[in-house]
Amino acid sequence: MSTAGLRSPHSPTFPMEKGLSLPQDCRDFVHSLRMRGKYALFLAFVVVVFVFIEKENKIISRVSDKLRQIPQTLADANSTDPALGLAENASLLSLSELDSAFSQLQSRLRNLSLQLGVEEEEEAEAEQRRPGPPRRHVLLMATTRTGSSFVGEFFNQQGNIFYLFEPLWHIERTVSFEPGGASAAGSALVYRDVLKQLFLCDLYVLEHFITPLPEDHLTQFMFRRGSSRSLCEDPVCTPFVKKVFEKYHCKNRRCGPLNVTLAAEACRRKEHMALKAVRIRQLEFLQPLAEDPRLDLRVIQLVRDPRAVLASRIVAFAGKYETWKKWLAEGEDRLREEEVQRLRGNCESIRLSAELGLRQPAWLRGRYMLVRYEDVARRPLQKAREMYRFAGIPLTPQVEDWIQKNTQAARDSSGIYSTQKNSSEQFEKWRFSMPFKLAQVVQAACGPAMRLFGYKLARDAASLTNRSVSLLEERGTFWVT
Repeated sequence: MSTAGLRSPHSPTFPMEKGLSLPQDCRDFVHSLRMRGKYALFLAFVVVVFVFIEKENKIISRVSDKLRQIPQTLADANSTDPALGLAENASLLSLSELDSAFSQLQSRLRNLSLQLGVEEEEEAEAEQRRPGPPRRHVLLMATTRTGSSFVGEFFNQQGNIFYLFEPLWHIERTVSFEPGGASAAGSALVYRDVLKQLFLCDLYVLEHFITPLPEDHLTQFMFRRGSSRSLCEDPVCTPFVKKVFEKYHCKNRRCGPLNVTLAAEACRRKEHMALKAVRIRQLEFLQPLAEDPRLDLRVIQLVRDPRAVLASRIVAFAGKYETWKKWLAEGEDRLREEEVQRLRGNCESIRLSAELGLRQPAWLRGRYMLVRYEDVARRPLQKAREMYRFAGIPLTPQVEDWIQKNTQAARDSSGIYSTQKNSSEQFEKWRFSMPFKLAQVVQAACGPAMRLFGYKLARDAASLTNRSVSLLEERGTFWVT
């Protein structure tokens, strides 16, 4: 298997020699990569997985084997490509096979794993000694422009929850995988492993993905630090340092550069942990986390009408949707097929994960909840109570007060990235700005997902803009125990 596409921002690349035994391959690859810490080794594990499968199961011929790492650029915070979907050769079957092979290798690499500084037995014992109610770990799983920042605040505003906003952003900016096939599986493995460490309050894992590298566990570049109350309150908020620019500074107070050690300690002191992620695409890859005895995982999948999502993305990510805007402006009959395929792939990825969750396999029973953004927007306090009840965490008056204040905002106060909403009006705003021919494209590409989630098709331009015509089927809670 070629590894010529793998790049490290800190070291040159060397081709992997063939014909060596797996342990030697791993040692040689890790040595040549010369990266710091745990995730240099983990990326090597991913490559070894692909070698193992090629030798033993001959499945790599069915999927892409190109894997590359590129230097991180501190681009705009919202430059994530939301249009990427799962390619046809990245079937769930191939992902499962890759995951199985990866699991088989873990036992062979245990000695190396112990060098990464994670003593699993000690962590499990510490978790058992924790006083009070069991510690919950909540993952808000969504895609871009689905209202996840707004819903994430329901957990961010509760004082006994340690909340992180999009920590996987750093991984996406440092480690880049081509979409589809083995590379899609590789990215899922890396994201999943980082999630596990974060849920265990091992925030040091992020240091290997932050550029420039933190010094003495201090960094000015923690993505959207200001969106996490836990990273901006005492004792994590250290005295402000003049002439030190912090890219994502705290909003309501001035703090010094983030001390990762203090943040990790604060995480361990909190009763529960919650995290928002828009980069987890396949629910099935979370099975090891759901089965981990150290985690009491709860997954809340947030979905939104794909017509509203696309309308929002065209505004928020204008540079990535030039083809769509040109098509709308010039009045051409057909949109480029690759654009439609990306849209369809994204909708199918969401639908497949939701169908898996609603089937409630044994490993996910009682751990999955599906929430529509439209229901949250119409009845925010009721949905917040349902989500907290599902998570097994008591809802505090602090959160209720925040919801009351931030869902009654003035009409002109809601920017595209704001969490202040006149929510009962905002959720249908897209209907009055979207051309009907654009809605038709989305309905054709995302029909199966829309039917599953209860989004009605607009028959014509008049029904699209007629507020008295509901495009939302009434559904009860999607939480199945």
